[in-house]
Amino acid sequence: MLPIDPNEVVARLQEFQRTVRAMIVRGRGTADQHAITRSSAADTIYQIDTAVEPLLVAFCEDWGRQTPLVLIAEGLEGPDGQEVTSRVFPHGTREQDVKIRVIIDPIDGTRAIMYDKRSAWALAGVAPNKGPATRLRDIAVAVMTELPTSKMGAADVLWAIKGQGAKAQRVDLASGTAAPLLLRPSPATSIDHGFASVVNFFPATKRLAAETMEAIAAELVGPPDSRTATVFDDQYICTGGQFYELIAGHDRFIADLRPYFYQIQKMPEGLCCHPYDCATWLIAEEAGVILTDGRGGPLDGPLDTTTGMPWAGYANAELRRKIEPVLQRLLREQGVMK
Repeated sequence: MLPIDPNEVVARLQEFQRTVRAMIVRGRGTADQHAITRSSAADTIYQIDTAVEPLLVAFCEDWGRQTPLVLIAEGLEGPDGQEVTSRVFPHGTREQDVKIRVIIDPIDGTRAIMYDKRSAWALAGVAPNKGPATRLRDIAVAVMTELPTSKMGAADVLWAIKGQGAKAQRVDLASGTAAPLLLRPSPATSIDHGFASVVNFFPATKRLAAETMEAIAAELVGPPDSRTATVFDDQYICTGGQFYELIAGHDRFIADLRPYFYQIQKMPEGLCCHPYDCATWLIAEEAGVILTDGRGGPLDGPLDTTTGMPWAGYANAELRRKIEPVLQRLLREQGVMK
């Protein structure tokens, strides 16, 4: 567990994410939010992303004065102005002396929110400092806050402390008042007449993703019938948002297998999910969602911004029992599993 009060961690992360949400709300209608600023090792950095970077650094400078920490995030600048993937706060502290490691994606779902199309999410997870060996599974506290579109009057906030379940509230954006929110993964035992998706956001992996989903649907529902639509697809370009859809009971199965698809096609690994996108896995699992690496092992990886993270999410154990063997067979046929 954490060497500091986990409830204090929740409160601090919620405060930071409220600041990010307020920035998003204030910036609605601002021109050129979708302008490309630069590219990082993990993703493209858009204008909207750069606006939040000073907020993140200021937040960690303030917190670091009380609790020395390592921040892992995309687009950070080191003392020499070069891009880095982690920074120690306060400046000058030795990394081995800090208490916690904080992994943050301040805007997950940039592409949708910068066009005012769909909510993005602010994501954060905190783990005790185990040095470079610290992993996603070490995260003991996680918080995620919805970053709303201009037509929304409310936004959700979710959090979890390991072993204490997931909690949520819905915030009225006009008054700032919050009410408890009950979220529960779907109890459905079939994908029939429900949402189930394999991620195919971008070119390069679309064909394999579509073929994988077609095979899963045929196995679980039966031969395709073009006259009916009994399995629905939702391509939410936001890992935190996908976790939310599973937690809220909207989606029954989601898999992001892009690292495997690159491997199958013998392509260099391209744009895909990374550990900082999965910073709030704890909330999903504390809510009852089952997350794996797509091959049957637990979702896990180093606490960084660049490692490719294939994953599969099941709303309940019965769905996993039915879907996972099909998925494993398909991956074996493609040489990803033995």
